Amino acid sequence: MSTGTAEAAGRTDGPGPPGDRVPVRLASVYLPAPLPREGRIAFWDPDGGLPPGPGGTEELTVVRRHGAGVRRRQVPALTLPLAEALPLLVRARRDPAAHPATACWGAAALHALRLVARGRLLPGLTPSGHDAWRAGPLEPDDIAHLRAVAAALPPEGHAVPLPDPGPLRLPEPEALVRSFLDAIADTLPRTPAAPHTAGRPFAALEPVALPQAHAWAAEVAAGMDAGVRISLRLDLSAYDVFDNGASGGARAAGAAIVQVHSLADPTLVADAAALWAGEADAAFGPRARVDAALAVRRAARVWPPLERLAEQDVPDVLALSEEELGELLGVAASRLAAAGVAVHWPRDLARDLTAAAVVRPAPGSATDGTGFFESEDLLQFRWQLALGGDPLSESEMDALAEAHRPVVRLRDRWVLVDPALVRKARTRELGLLDPVDALSAALTGTVDVDGESVEAVPVGALAALRDRLTAGLRPADPPAGLAATLRDYQLRGLAWLDLMTSLGLGGCLADDMGLGKTVTLIALHLKRARPEPTLVVCPASLLGNWQREITRFAPGVPVRRFHGQDRTLDGPPGGFVLTTYGTMRSAAAQLAGRPWGMIVADEAQHVKNPYSATAKALRTIPAPARVALTGTPVENNLSELWALLDWTTPGLLGPLKSFRARHARAVENGVADDNGAAVDRLARLVRPFLLRRKKSDPGIVPELPPKTETDHPVPLTREQAALYEAVVRESMLAIETAEGIARRGLVLKLLGALKQICDHPALYLKEDARPDRLAARSGKLALLDELLDTLLAEDGSALVFTQYVGMARLVTAHLSARAVPVDLLHGGTPVPERERMVDRFQNGETPVLVLSLKAAGTGLNLTRAGHVIHFDRWWNPAVEEQATDRAYRIGQTQPVQVHRLVTEGTVEDRIAEMLAAKRALADAVLGSGEAALTELTDRELSDLVSLRRTP
Repeated sequence: MSTGTAEAAGRTDGPGPPGDRVPVRLASVYLPAPLPREGRIAFWDPDGGLPPGPGGTEELTVVRRHGAGVRRRQVPALTLPLAEALPLLVRARRDPAAHPATACWGAAALHALRLVARGRLLPGLTPSGHDAWRAGPLEPDDIAHLRAVAAALPPEGHAVPLPDPGPLRLPEPEALVRSFLDAIADTLPRTPAAPHTAGRPFAALEPVALPQAHAWAAEVAAGMDAGVRISLRLDLSAYDVFDNGASGGARAAGAAIVQVHSLADPTLVADAAALWAGEADAAFGPRARVDAALAVRRAARVWPPLERLAEQDVPDVLALSEEELGELLGVAASRLAAAGVAVHWPRDLARDLTAAAVVRPAPGSATDGTGFFESEDLLQFRWQLALGGDPLSESEMDALAEAHRPVVRLRDRWVLVDPALVRKARTRELGLLDPVDALSAALTGTVDVDGESVEAVPVGALAALRDRLTAGLRPADPPAGLAATLRDYQLRGLAWLDLMTSLGLGGCLADDMGLGKTVTLIALHLKRARPEPTLVVCPASLLGNWQREITRFAPGVPVRRFHGQDRTLDGPPGGFVLTTYGTMRSAAAQLAGRPWGMIVADEAQHVKNPYSATAKALRTIPAPARVALTGTPVENNLSELWALLDWTTPGLLGPLKSFRARHARAVENGVADDNGAAVDRLARLVRPFLLRRKKSDPGIVPELPPKTETDHPVPLTREQAALYEAVVRESMLAIETAEGIARRGLVLKLLGALKQICDHPALYLKEDARPDRLAARSGKLALLDELLDTLLAEDGSALVFTQYVGMARLVTAHLSARAVPVDLLHGGTPVPERERMVDRFQNGETPVLVLSLKAAGTGLNLTRAGHVIHFDRWWNPAVEEQATDRAYRIGQTQPVQVHRLVTEGTVEDRIAEMLAAKRALADAVLGSGEAALTELTDRELSDLVSLRRTP
């Protein structure tokens, strides 16, 4: 056949197995054989063409329409053994180009494969007495599927006439499809992989005669093609004593009543007693009793107690012992179901007996939700069983504890009982819990008992406290003496803080930066009206801001700083005492000796490491109320969240090690099976103690002007590109030969060097900030000039953030040389000078303020700025957002434009993509940033840092 003829005949798949080179547009027909596994599939062209194929063709007799009648016709056909044809048929099932007959046989092939996969194979004999597998037993759904395929089979799919003499007849589609299923079942188990199969029945390909197995084969065949199946309906109360002596006259736990179902009509069902009485002959037919008896015998092979039924004249009722009833609750029911025998329990059988771990305060505790937490008494912890959600009484649990059967009678109904529940009823007391562990169990709704996570139910005062903590809050009334109008979300935050501190619990106010956490805390101080002062611990850069805000919003309230060489705690009673984290660390003993009404940790991420000296010192200062303020409760991992909440409410999250094992690891690693449950469990636990609002929240966004964020791609200069490639080349040579901590150090050094080169060659080369040596060497610096020229012409103001103090000095020197008024604020700037810089910027005297990211990314109010420029990228988007929030915060009246400068084709470009992905995670856990990159393989690292030329 020519190539053109082959292409015209239909699509082929090229070289491969024979079945892969047959066009799917051909019609196909199944040709049965005396030995089922020797059946074949014939492919032929209804249009009379010659089918292409891997070998020759043969003549096939088909029946075609001829005028008003039909007649035989010889057509060329390609025939394939079933094993070779199966792949093509399976593909044709979903191929729109396939002939309907071939697609239909593909559906039959898929059905046959599913039956084999489910183990629906029964051994039997051919009419000539040779071994053959058949598909079966078939369930009603299987038969319905078989009939659906047969009904859809077009004439071309069964057009080969039967060889019987006499009138022309075609095979019935249903019988042909059934024969095809048997042929597949007989083909697939006979694999060359089975060793030593020669001459062995049901394993060898060659036929094996089994003359002594005719009786057995007849029974198996009856099971496959029988018109009935049986099921067992359990009756737990009708029979009290065995009547066959099998158990010595012992009381029965119940009885299994045999039901007979028609396979032809699944809606037909009758008790075996009615069938043997002749009451169902009209519906089931005369052979139904024989088929049902055989079905009972087959079921007895699966579950031996059914052999007693086979010994009865009428196999209608089987009395069950306690042990047998228990078996039907487990493995026996599964085995019977696999054999097609369903087990039906009484409809009124209750299956909703459950157990929960109940936590309740000791008798006499307060019931308003506070007394139990202030007490040092341990809480009761015990099992409580419930039926349908309604707790059982002590007497009912006593009755259950004495039960020795899988079903018991409770509240006038039969109840299915798990033996594990019986054990819980017998041993109810689980021990004692301290108040913090009890509160954790109440909030999460789960508790670990012997390594098992079970439902925890709070009762009494504990439930009252849980409800108070999780209930929605109405906005609080503003306190007297507050010279500010709080927004609605701030009033709700005030109500929440007042509730938490009044209960003796701490809290973390984790609103986005710029949403007014400071004024909310000032309002809380006034509302609490405690005679003891409030201690505020904050970064040094925020001392002035706190003092100005207290003076502004709470006039007349004393405020003093505990900072510097001449610091003292002497002064007027009450009010506020402000100190820095450094001072607090060195003077912790002095501060711990004074009574405080409340301690506030502002920018609390400074104590996110619980093992740091600062965090340890803060924990030594006692106070009846502790409040943490932060815009980023989680920067890198959930251990930081643990550190904050373990300070505000000690013991709430348990030890750090167990917290990471139970909550953090599953959430951070995104465990596939449990991640959703782990996140939900952690959220229920921490939500009452952490109030988080975002600027994008519906109730807040109307309060703020629009914010526009733009990434500016910047090309490298030739000098930058040459430096970049040289550093990558030299560093990768060293990294590829290093291991362990040395390799990690080299990777971090490489990343830092590349980011500095992307900023400016002078930064990497550590050159002096000479203005005449800065211009025209950095794409970023050139773009910065363009941006500032435009916004300064419009009388605008800008914040320029960089993570490198050296780069900040270079930018400042460059702008000063261009006569642009500019100030530089970094970590070494003295506090008084910081405050003067902020005032100059806010007053418009200095339109550009250059800031180091970490030193000035928190706490400052710089709402004069309408533009925020990130000169380089930090590894954590939350830190960048904090910096942006110096301008984009409550009090801002103009739109804010955020500009991010990113060098094209560099590691910065790839990091920008990673940061975008992190933002998409919203409140999920952030990765470990730069440290994670040290674990990349050499190939991955090279791909990350290599310079990609842009067209």
